[in-house]
Amino acid sequence: MSDLRPRRSALFLPASNARAIEKARTLPCDVVILDLEDAVAPEQKQAAREAAVAAARTGGFGARELVLRVNGLDSPWAADDLAAAGSAPFDAVLVPKVNAAADIDAVQAQLQRAPIWAMIETCRAIPALGAIAAAAERMRLQAFVIGTNDLAKELRCRLSPDRAELLPLLSLALAAGRGWGLTVLDGVHNAIDDDAGFEAVCRQGAAMGFDGKTLIHPRQIAACNVAFSPTDEQVAQARAIVDAFATPDATGKGAIRLGGAMVERLHLEEAHRILALAGQARGQ
Repeated sequence: MSDLRPRRSALFLPASNARAIEKARTLPCDVVILDLEDAVAPEQKQAAREAAVAAARTGGFGARELVLRVNGLDSPWAADDLAAAGSAPFDAVLVPKVNAAADIDAVQAQLQRAPIWAMIETCRAIPALGAIAAAAERMRLQAFVIGTNDLAKELRCRLSPDRAELLPLLSLALAAGRGWGLTVLDGVHNAIDDDAGFEAVCRQGAAMGFDGKTLIHPRQIAACNVAFSPTDEQVAQARAIVDAFATPDATGKGAIRLGGAMVERLHLEEAHRILALAGQARGQ
């Protein structure tokens, strides 16, 4: 579990906004995503790319992961974006509108070292989820990021507050990502002032199994971190499981009785993950 780290809150920022980037160095988010795609107008693409590279080279983001979202592979800016990504110390490169495993191959061929995060946000990606996730076996694919806005647009669905229309697709993406050991991040919540609605979808995403959520405003960070952090009850239960399996009576056993329930070694593995994640999250 040495590569385990909290990715509860991933904040999108336009790479063209110098003030926002400077503020991000002090925010309690786990991930800062400098955006060259949706948040940047065509005439600002080059300046935003240069600003992102400068920010990465300057550093100062502490324990936060710094990720660069490039423009789509079929755009006129993609090649320059990927070249810039390889020239600066970004922790990962987020690729929008990944439709097939071949897209991951194409990106890695242009990147020397950075891990790849794939945005799952098109209808074409859904039947290819397994093949895309399996690219992690031979490529530096590290995460799925769900683009719920683009998915809803392509589906032409009208999203209700509980996102029932997207839940089957979210579950498919989670299952594919988990099958290949990927981090999987939930999509954004557009209503910045809708605190109750935002907290509800955070709780929903955490209950489904997402590692965290992408955000569009700093005011969303605190609630997101709470929702995707292990609760005190979960930590206490995990500690009890670890302690119970450490006793002499549990030696060589695949399952033990704890608090009136049967606990197996698969629960022990999850307990170790929860404790490690809680320790890292609280140490930030």
